[in-house]
Amino acid sequence: MGLKINNLYKSFTSDKTILEDVNLDIKDGEFTCITGPSGCGKTTLLNIIAGLEKPTNGEILLDNKSITGAGSDRVVMFQESALFPWLTVMGNVKFGLKLAGKSKREQEEIALRYLKLVQLAHFKNYRVHELSGGMKQRVALARALALDSKILLMDEPFASLDKQTKNKLRDDIQEIWMRSGKTVIFITHSIEEAVFFADRIVMLSANPGRIVNEFKINLPRPRHIEEPDFIQLRSELLRQIRKEVEKSASKEYDND
Repeated sequence: MGLKINNLYKSFTSDKTILEDVNLDIKDGEFTCITGPSGCGKTTLLNIIAGLEKPTNGEILLDNKSITGAGSDRVVMFQESALFPWLTVMGNVKFGLKLAGKSKREQEEIALRYLKLVQLAHFKNYRVHELSGGMKQRVALARALALDSKILLMDEPFASLDKQTKNKLRDDIQEIWMRSGKTVIFITHSIEEAVFFADRIVMLSANPGRIVNEFKINLPRPRHIEEPDFIQLRSELLRQIRKEVEKSASKEYDND
């Protein structure tokens, strides 16, 4: 049935609206990227879907049930890995499984399966400080996938990584998603990233954030950033978002 967002508004003060009348349907198994200018409310929208923040008005339904708080059917992967430094790689992946009531044997089996999936099984006994930035994000991904939630929410998980590491992780996540068919909602500033991943790109306007455009991405998978069709589509979308950035800037100047 999927996720349904109805007439969603979010204000932090009486005169500052962050999100305005957002309506969106996301099907089961869809990879949706949400993009837009800085400050348009992308992360706020993700946090509301996760149940970490409440909307001012409107509702979000998951399989026709209202989201009123955080739940095991949604898991978030943040910009930073947010790993526990006192635990090993294996311990970090097992942490949520333990809270979910899995037996010790199940924790070991599931954690090892997902560490193999992100190619970190040989590092299972390493401490967090012994890992590179890319490896930390792989552990965070394994931890998120191990919980087997219905929806994976990703908030610019590659923002702090170098280009080479980003490209490798993109390939890995594309492959994992194609295998799992999990519903993913992915926040990104990068149009290249959005075109690489998305079945559909949702573009928010400059503040307040409204949905101003949606793009179906029909490129075959697996996708490669050097292909001509990919480059052409990326250029078209860059022109669209540049207009929104310019619109946002003009509003700021008008208020001076």
